[in-house]
Amino acid sequence: MTSRHGADEARPVWRPALFAEPSGNGRVRCTLCPFRCDLADGRTGVCRVRRNRSGVLETATFTAAATHLDAVERKPLYHVRPGSRVLTVAGPGCTFRCDYCVNHRLSQYGRADGSSWRGAPADAAALAARAAEEGAALGLSYSEPGLAPELTLALAEEAEPLGVPIVWKSNGFLTRHAIRRVAPVLLAVNIDVKAADEAAHLRLTGAPLRPVLDAVELFREEGVWVEVSTPLVPGVSDEPGQLGAIARTLAAVDPALPWHLLRFTPDFRMTAESPTAPSALRTGRDIGEEAGLLHVYVERALGEEGRTTRCPSCRSPLVRRGLWSTTLNEMSSDACARCAHPVPGRWGRNDD
Repeated sequence: MTSRHGADEARPVWRPALFAEPSGNGRVRCTLCPFRCDLADGRTGVCRVRRNRSGVLETATFTAAATHLDAVERKPLYHVRPGSRVLTVAGPGCTFRCDYCVNHRLSQYGRADGSSWRGAPADAAALAARAAEEGAALGLSYSEPGLAPELTLALAEEAEPLGVPIVWKSNGFLTRHAIRRVAPVLLAVNIDVKAADEAAHLRLTGAPLRPVLDAVELFREEGVWVEVSTPLVPGVSDEPGQLGAIARTLAAVDPALPWHLLRFTPDFRMTAESPTAPSALRTGRDIGEEAGLLHVYVERALGEEGRTTRCPSCRSPLVRRGLWSTTLNEMSSDACARCAHPVPGRWGRNDD
């Protein structure tokens, strides 16, 4: 169910991009992300997949380098259509340069230690039709979907008549204008909050933290369902104080905001580090709950209990999840089936 595209493709295919404004003397400013790169003719942005060509901003992200059909829980999205599937599409490029990135061969295209180009132009109609045939949503993940608003909007145009929703797994590093443009076509987004403070986030990703936190709130304001993930990266987000700061920030947004704690896996420039211990993930879950978060999840290390959605009031299990499938789903509305306590999410297909 996984396919890799464009093994023989040596070069990206460029097409006109959204979020551009002229800045004088043939230069063009990209307004998609907070870097707001001001590009001379022939120059590419920090992301390496948007460029100025003769005063026209172009993108290379209308591309499918990989497609994969898997469970919505793997995004991870736990309060969105439990047990359903997502046809995920990914193209090269990212605004961040995270030292631990497990998808660095795709996300770090164009950087000194990145990989060569891979992928072929995406067929939005064919992807939407396949998702509909599979009864799946469409997802953009693995690299940074925020760099592909053109593809996202094209997919939405094809998918909406077929009843196929669209979800993102994103770093959230977008301008307010860009979020407001894409939000109407998204059912849900999982945003990575990778650090507790600006210095640590900048050191890890090369980008400021504040726009990411703003994106969590703005996507919610625009009606998109939001969940948050935090990888326990050594020296950045694996200490109790760091996790506590993140948890308190999220709880101040909404105690019902689902928070996923992800195990760090040594990769890319951080292969000398150790994987996250289960005890650290257990501590992180406790910290999140002590901060007031009602739904703190750990995918693997704590077994089924780490993946279970419980009613915050009566503590009844409402959704139980195996690693690859949903084993119990009692959610058909935004309330506990037993005590009627609110449990927000996008639980059913009618929520699309």
